[in-house]
Formats: sequence, structure tokens, C-alpha cells
Amino acid sequence: MPEEEKEEVNENVEEKMNEPMEEEIDDEKLGLPFPTAPIVRVMKSNLDSHKLVRRQVKEQMNMWLGKICAEVSKDMNQSPYPTVGVPLFRQSIRKYENVEELRKEKERIVVALNKIKLDCDSLIRDLDHKFDDEN
Repeated sequence: MPEEEKEEVNENVEEKMNEPMEEEIDDEKLGLPFPTAPIVRVMKSNLDSHKLVRRQVKEQMNMWLGKICAEVSKDMNQSPYPTVGVPLFRQSIRKYENVEELRKEKERIVVALNKIKLDCDSLIRDLDHKFDDEN
């Protein structure tokens, strides 16, 4: 390859490297809070390899993560302290981290309420028998 062609190829490669990727341009146009590529990498690392992620899902995930970030930030902003530390951050994300624990607690409460309901039904039957016997 002649020297001039090598220089031209090198210039083309450098130009392409400096150009923003198409996905980055889309992120800016859509007003997404985060770059999509890292989000998609995390998603794909947790999905089966044969699954494809539709563009709308990528965008919605990005928007949802932005919303969660904003909510956590607003919660941390309620602190009277001038700096935001890790303990405050952990306190602010607790409701998102404890979802499984809350689900288990809900199940426990439903079981307890069902027991109370059965006890009530039993008491109603006992009362019905007692008052039916008197007549």
C-alpha cells in the first residue's frame, strides 16, 4: 500500500473514532438521563444470550433509572447536613433494597389475616349453633 493511501486510511479511522456513536446521538436527542450502552451491557449480562432487547425497553430502562436516581437524590436532599454521605445514601435507597423483605412481610400478614378470618368464621358457626339450639 502506498504511503499516501496509508495516511488517508489512518485519517479516516481517526475521524470515525472522534465521531460520536449513533447510539450516543440518539441518547442526546431523546433526552435520556444516562448513556444507553452501559445499561444495555448490564441488561445483557443478566439475560439469556439468545434474547434481544428492543429499543423501547432500553429507553424505558434508562428513563426508569433516571427517575429512581432523581427520587433518591430528592430524598437525600431532605437531610439538613451540607454533605451527602454513604449512610444517607443507604438510608435513601433502603426502600428499593428491601422490596423482597416487604413482599415476605406482606405474605406473613396475609397468612395471619386468613387465620383471623378462619377464627371469625368458626366463632360465627359456634354462635349460630348455640342460638339455633335455644329455639
